[in-house]
Amino acid sequence: MKLNSYLLKATIVAALGGLLFGFDTAVIAGATHALTAVYALTPSLLGFTVASALYGTILGSIFAGIPGDKYGRRASLRVLAVFYLVSALGCAFAWDWYSFVTARFLGGLAIGGSSVLGPMYIAEIAPARWRGRLVGMFQFNIVFGILLAYLSNFLVGLAGFGDSEWRWKLGVAAIPAAFFLVMLFTIPESPRWLVKMRRAPEASEVLRLSGEPDYKQELSDIVTSIDADHGRANEPLFSWKYRFPIFLAVTIGMFNQLSGINAILYYLNDIFAQAGFSKVSGDLQAVAIGATNLLATMLAMTVIDKIGRKTMLLVGSVGTAICLAGVSWIFASHANQHLLVWLLVGFIAFFAFSQGAVIWVYLSEVFPNRVRAKGQSLGSFTHWAANAVISGIFPVIAATSGAAPFVFFAVMMAVQFFVVLLWYPETKGHSLEAMQKRLGIE
Repeated sequence: MKLNSYLLKATIVAALGGLLFGFDTAVIAGATHALTAVYALTPSLLGFTVASALYGTILGSIFAGIPGDKYGRRASLRVLAVFYLVSALGCAFAWDWYSFVTARFLGGLAIGGSSVLGPMYIAEIAPARWRGRLVGMFQFNIVFGILLAYLSNFLVGLAGFGDSEWRWKLGVAAIPAAFFLVMLFTIPESPRWLVKMRRAPEASEVLRLSGEPDYKQELSDIVTSIDADHGRANEPLFSWKYRFPIFLAVTIGMFNQLSGINAILYYLNDIFAQAGFSKVSGDLQAVAIGATNLLATMLAMTVIDKIGRKTMLLVGSVGTAICLAGVSWIFASHANQHLLVWLLVGFIAFFAFSQGAVIWVYLSEVFPNRVRAKGQSLGSFTHWAANAVISGIFPVIAATSGAAPFVFFAVMMAVQFFVVLLWYPETKGHSLEAMQKRLGIE
């Protein structure tokens, strides 16, 4: 089966939510100094200002599955695109600190919601043999969005906007947000959601146009699965029979952040400073880390449907644990600081190749149709909640012991290796309905 333009377009458009996710997450880094001056922010208020979007992501990830089930994945993504647009414009035209924080929070809702609905939509429209690579495009766009944010901040900084520079840096996100909104009117609805809504003919046409080789049989399998779920559409996620997919979703979301990835990215300059560097170029750090992230994500996308999700997680666990142990050794020994940047680049590479590429794919695969939206929300919520906690605690622990956080992260990656080895099933090459049977959920 070949990847056709219809399927590719639908995937790229849905994955634009990931690009905005990455852009909005990273772009604030270029405005913190100006925000501190404009709004006379104390360090704690600056932290709250930056984290206001993060609080939105938690709520967005929890509740996104509800409209996703009721109104459809595509329609709900359109609402999130509006949130992205209003957030960008709200930050650009904020008249006081409260309006700015509100706009950032709204952007956070969009980020959290798109982290649930974007990968789920792609997983539900993609044939099994392409699903890993196509859902992986969401993560690729997150990484690409981060790079675009760094580049955008750099270019806006050269434009000479003066005191309004920070408004331009944050407001420029309105351009991709508007494009995302417009393009969402050009793609089909998820075939599995259409079947749930008793719109099988439309679902059949989407499967046919997507290039599914035996689309009639695929539709029959989906209808059979949905019919078996009939009357259980409002079934609660937290029940004994879903204990295993819940375990998978919670642990993969948790370990993603227990690697320390976001804490390291958020506090990269502080990490280098504490290691004894008097001055490190923030732009060069961003380029080195961002480029490594992008290249490793691209590599992961080419092999995820060949070597599988489980193998990639195992490789990443070993690689990140070794790199993190090396970082902790540098801080404990106060020696060989010149190796720090290489160990962090290695960590980013192993993370992007494993957890970074796999998490959104895996979350979209391990739940049956009837509770997929709820399950995806649970996994995404775990990810964002762990992010908020770890990012908040990291500077406090690092202030007392530079090595301690990295020792903890390295140990967590060793634990992840054995959890994945012993309990995680491989999902590559199986349809979503077949995965339901493999996990023993009827």
